[in-house]
Parts: sequence; structure tokens; C-alpha cells
Amino acid sequence: PLSPLRRSSSMDCKDGVCSMDIDAITAPVMADMEQMRMNLRDIVGRKNPLLLAAADQIFGAGGKRLRPVLVFLVARSTAQLMDMPEITDRQRRLAEITEMIHTASLVHDDVLDDCDTRRGAQTIHTLYGTRVAILAGDFLFAQSSWYLANLDNLEVIKLISQVIADFADGEISQAGALFNCDVTLEGYLEKSHNKTASLIAASCKSAAVFSEVSEDIKVDMYEYGKHLGLAFQVVDDILDFTQTEEQLGKPQGQDLASGNLTAPTIFALRRDASLRALVESQFKTEGDLEKAIAIVNEVGIEDARTLAREEADMALAALKGLPEGEAKQSLVDMVQYILERIY
Repeated sequence: PLSPLRRSSSMDCKDGVCSMDIDAITAPVMADMEQMRMNLRDIVGRKNPLLLAAADQIFGAGGKRLRPVLVFLVARSTAQLMDMPEITDRQRRLAEITEMIHTASLVHDDVLDDCDTRRGAQTIHTLYGTRVAILAGDFLFAQSSWYLANLDNLEVIKLISQVIADFADGEISQAGALFNCDVTLEGYLEKSHNKTASLIAASCKSAAVFSEVSEDIKVDMYEYGKHLGLAFQVVDDILDFTQTEEQLGKPQGQDLASGNLTAPTIFALRRDASLRALVESQFKTEGDLEKAIAIVNEVGIEDARTLAREEADMALAALKGLPEGEAKQSLVDMVQYILERIY
């Protein structure tokens, strides 16, 4: 396996502690990202005064926007492979479509989960009401579908359309498996693929399609996105237990409290039989949830870390066919950046 912490130009080191610097990772595509952000705000706000305030909230400054960053990095690295002087307008449009689909799913997710804040900012339905949130999400899905059709590439249309179907599958399977202690790791990974990895995988592959690379490089880009997405989800699920409420911007163990059993809980259930009764009783006795969180922290986190590391190594291995350069380096560093949050 690849070592977890390599020295890189994207590292920020002080007092012997190194951390990946997201600004350095995104630097090769910073101008691309700014252009995309301005475009997106105009797309949503121009036609719809009702959605203008929501568009500012959704696409204003802030947020890491990792998905379009990955589209631009894959576009630049595969363009370099094919000796293209510049990335294409279709690749730029693809980055916008990716961000619109992701954002639509978040806006609707927050309504489903009745979340008041996301990353410390108030959510759309809290600020403007559920009606505006549902309409904003619908508009983004519809507009992204229209843009997708206009890319005039059947391979990409099929890839990205599948993502929207996967989102719904992921949400429905999650809703149907709440508090179910028999959920398997395979089931968890499939749900995580549908809810998180599918979009990243499909958009990385689509970016490569527009550089007209060979089939094996397209497959590699899909694998990179899929395994990066799964690592990202596992890390997120670990942090739900290990970070404080202040760090998370929401109560600790919220997934577990709502019955959504993620990797750390699935591993902990195998190691401590007493956890099962707590989960199946849906934490009805005071102190049950705190007990359960403590058990997961004690016996579930290490296995989940190993799983995240394995997914990360598979993502890194998929970059083998790309030429050395700043775009590829950022794709490597992105894996590191995601993993580093749990070490």
C-alpha cells in the first residue's frame, strides 16, 4: 500500500506537523472554479427572482466544491495526456452540471432530514421555507438535465443520468434500513456508492471522455472517482463519531441517533454484542445514545480507518496512466487531504 503521508508541495508544515493545504491542491484550477461559480449564480438567479437569494446562499463564496475541482483536474490532466492546448467548453459545462446535481441533492437532503444548518450556514428551507427549497432543488436537477442533453454525447448522458437514479436509490435504501443491525458492509458500501461515489466517479470519467482518451484511461478515471468518493464517505462517517459538536456543526453521532448505521457502527456491532440491543431499542432510555457512541468510538473506528485507507489506495492506483504534472499531483494530494482528516 502507498504510504499515508508523503511530502508534497501542497503540504503546509509547522512544528513538525504537516497538513495538506486545500488552496494549494486547487491552485491549478482556481481560475476555472471562479468562472464556474459566477456562471452558476447567473444561471439560477437570472430567470428566477424567487431563487436569486437562494442562489447567492447556494453558490456564494465559500465551500470547497471538491466535485467540480476534480472535474477540472481530470480534464487538465487528460488534456495534457492528449497534448490538447486547453480544456474544452464541454468540460467546463460538465463541472457546472456536476455542482448543480450535487447542490440539488443537498438542498433536498436538508429538507428530508430537516437540517437547520450545513457547514455552519443556515439551510435554504430554514431561510426561505420548504417550498423554495424544493423548487430550487427541482430547478437545479431540471437545468442540469437540459445542459447534459446539450453536451450531445450519449456516453456522458448515460453516465450522469445514472447518477440521478443512484441518488434516489441511495436515499430510499437508507430510509428502509434504519436501526437495522443486520445491514452488511457490502450494503453500506453500495448505499455510499449511490449517495456519494457515483457522482464523483461518473463526472471524473466524463471529464476524460471529452479529452478523447483511450478506454482504459476512462475506466481508471471512473475507478479513481469511485474509490475517492467511498474513502470520502467513510471518513465523513468516522468524523461523525470522533469530532466534537463544535467541529461538526451538528450534534455528535447524529447518523446513529437517526438510525443510519455507517461503517464505524457496522464494525463495532461485530466486536461488541451489547451495542445491538441499544440500537434496536432506538436509544429509548436516557444515556443509551451516549453509551452507543462510546462503544463505537472504542471498537469501531480503527476498522473504519483501515477501510478508508484501502479505498484511498485503490484511488491512487488508478492514476497510474496520467502524465506527471501539477494536475495529477493535485489528484494525488486530494486523496491525502481526505484521509488526513482522520489521522
